[in-house]
Amino acid sequence: MSKRDYYEILGIQKTASDSEIKSAYRKLAIQFHPDKNPDDAESEAKFKEATEAYEILKDPQKRQRYDQFGHQGIRGGQDYHSYSNVEDIFSAFGDIFGGGGRGGGSIFDEFFGGGGARRSGRRAQGEAGGDIKIRLPLTLEEIHDGVEKKIKIKRKDTCSKCSGTGAKDGSGYITCRTCQGAGEVRQVSRSVFGQFINIQPCPTCHGQGKIIKESCDKCGGDGRNFVDDTITVQIPAGVEEGNYLPVSGKGHAGKRGGPSGDLIVILQEKQHEHFRRQGNDLIYQKTLSYPEAALGAEVEIPVINGNETVEVKAGTQPGTAIRLNGKGLPELNSSYKGDLIVVINIHVPTKLNPDEKRLLEELAIHENVNDGGKKSRKHEKDFFDKIKDIFS
Repeated sequence: MSKRDYYEILGIQKTASDSEIKSAYRKLAIQFHPDKNPDDAESEAKFKEATEAYEILKDPQKRQRYDQFGHQGIRGGQDYHSYSNVEDIFSAFGDIFGGGGRGGGSIFDEFFGGGGARRSGRRAQGEAGGDIKIRLPLTLEEIHDGVEKKIKIKRKDTCSKCSGTGAKDGSGYITCRTCQGAGEVRQVSRSVFGQFINIQPCPTCHGQGKIIKESCDKCGGDGRNFVDDTITVQIPAGVEEGNYLPVSGKGHAGKRGGPSGDLIVILQEKQHEHFRRQGNDLIYQKTLSYPEAALGAEVEIPVINGNETVEVKAGTQPGTAIRLNGKGLPELNSSYKGDLIVVINIHVPTKLNPDEKRLLEELAIHENVNDGGKKSRKHEKDFFDKIKDIFS
């Protein structure tokens, strides 16, 4: 079977830089990772195909020979037939996935919960409990000050009757018939790269090598029961929408002594009556009457946890922004605070009674009002004062 072009496999140009090659492989490796595509032979084959392409193109000498002679110019290279499973490939490419060689962590820990060796170790102790994710809405006042919250959740806790064993008193265990006590099962698959052995924890005993003889009548053999729990969390000042707070060990309890999962608190912002958030700044729309904008005025502006009096200068135009320094939201884990930005709007009446209409028509003939001319007229200020109460 003829091999595909390595550049085509990675979806890059022949002029691609080292960083572009690494980035392309990283993306494909995550996409076709076997943990993300269980029992998918096609994805497994694509993963190994991309790995072979990366192994050649990342090496300047091998890449030069490949560019000159194609596949025929490659001799030796990485022997993928020598790997017993794909986890060996992960550890062999620790430079791209962030691990420290065999046994080290990798980028796959973040996406899929850890490498094969570490997953097997956890299962040997018992099955890990699942995480619990909840969404916690916060007001801008709570975000401004920081807040302590009590959260009620329903979680699986260790069964008090069987102490988490799942077995009825005195029933004991028997050897798992699926794995014959080994705690794992092996599957042999073939691909274009040869034979691969996939080792997985036994689905029957979950890696324990034994199963209970008779189930606990309280938890049904699971070793856990649902309970109502109240968790107290401290929310620091300055958090944002989408931030999350992990509370270690407050998820579901593990099975058979396995570690508990975590509680993941995902933070949300409630819509505020007055303010719109923009980073650490707050935006507030203030509408003035025409006389207030023209003559100037002192107006009251809401701020977080109070009010401020702000002076609006005479002749303030629509869209003018007045910045109140330090009246916004704090930055997370910092002493910096954002600003409150007051954006000025001008109220234009949509209905006028006869007196209002007459006054505006009289005002409209004046040069400063009509076209912004600079000639002064003595009675204009008196006129503004006269109609101020009408449009305020």
